[in-house]
Amino acid sequence: MGKFGLWFWAASLVFGQTGENVLVVVNQISPLSRQIAEYYVPRRHIPAANVCRLNAKLDEEISRDEFDKQIAQPIGEFLRAGHLTEKILYIVTTSGVPLRIQGSGGQLAEQASVDSELTLLYSHLHGKPHTLSAGIANPLFGKMGAAFRHPDFPIYLVTRLAGYDFEDVKDIIDRALLARNRGKFVIDLKANDSTRGNQWLRDAVRALPRERVVLDQSATVLSDETDVIAYASWGSNDPDRKQRHLGFRWLPGAIMTEYVSTNGRTFMRPPNSWNIGSWDNQKTFFAGSPQTLTADYIHDGATGASGHVYEPYLAYTPRPDILLPAYYQGRNLAESYYLAIPALSWMNLVIGDPLCTLGKP
Repeated sequence: MGKFGLWFWAASLVFGQTGENVLVVVNQISPLSRQIAEYYVPRRHIPAANVCRLNAKLDEEISRDEFDKQIAQPIGEFLRAGHLTEKILYIVTTSGVPLRIQGSGGQLAEQASVDSELTLLYSHLHGKPHTLSAGIANPLFGKMGAAFRHPDFPIYLVTRLAGYDFEDVKDIIDRALLARNRGKFVIDLKANDSTRGNQWLRDAVRALPRERVVLDQSATVLSDETDVIAYASWGSNDPDRKQRHLGFRWLPGAIMTEYVSTNGRTFMRPPNSWNIGSWDNQKTFFAGSPQTLTADYIHDGATGASGHVYEPYLAYTPRPDILLPAYYQGRNLAESYYLAIPALSWMNLVIGDPLCTLGKP
């Protein structure tokens, strides 16, 4: 079987996964979280028995103990009580569920996103807890031809329905249902950069149909592109990028990824006057950082997005050379992103409806 024959075979294996395989996590204390679930659940035909309701803090950042007691433990108990441990493949958190877990940083960080930590709940429920220092290798990473199922892959794929407000999240859900395999893959390299990041972007170009790629390798920052179905770049880590918004016209189902350390740090809305800045000028900071925001891409029209709640290091950001071809070939949003993410119990976020798919080319 040739390379693309394998891709088509793999894609055909995953299309049978439905709302029956999705768990929706709601923070009952948050009116926004409840509103998102009420809108999403019927549109993906998710059974009422697959909605897990928590009473967690409303803070975006929580302690490890609060994560264990208010989030992981009640979700685990809910899955066991409902005999859903094996049936659930995807967990969807909602705005109002805490975002990130406090802890030490660095290469041996105990910090993590709530969502990345929840991916390992399946292993915990099977008596295989993990250590906290450093990330855990993602068993799905790079397994391009493998169908995602249990027990082959002892993890849940966790995505988040989040934006600046309910309208942003409603638009994610609506656009996911309209996704089709059309449009341009916009790939913007950093000029005069020889790192692996640029190489992965070039490899993504080679794995996609040439006629559907817009590529720039110069100091020009691509903007005002139309019919965008996917975007990958250095974001605000490209020194030539000066503007917060790119002015793209995104198609339904469009996704993005960028090599930015803190773009998932918050889903609070910045002032309209705020713009990306530099680390040496604290006046340009918003929520502790001058960098681009994942939520801006969602607000501007993307259907799926990646982000990082703390410093992930380049090696652990989503690999565009895996993400974009997987999504193009028909893998759903959750699987496309997690195929491309090397580590779990780490800083990564995936925003979007896990079942969103472009379908086969």
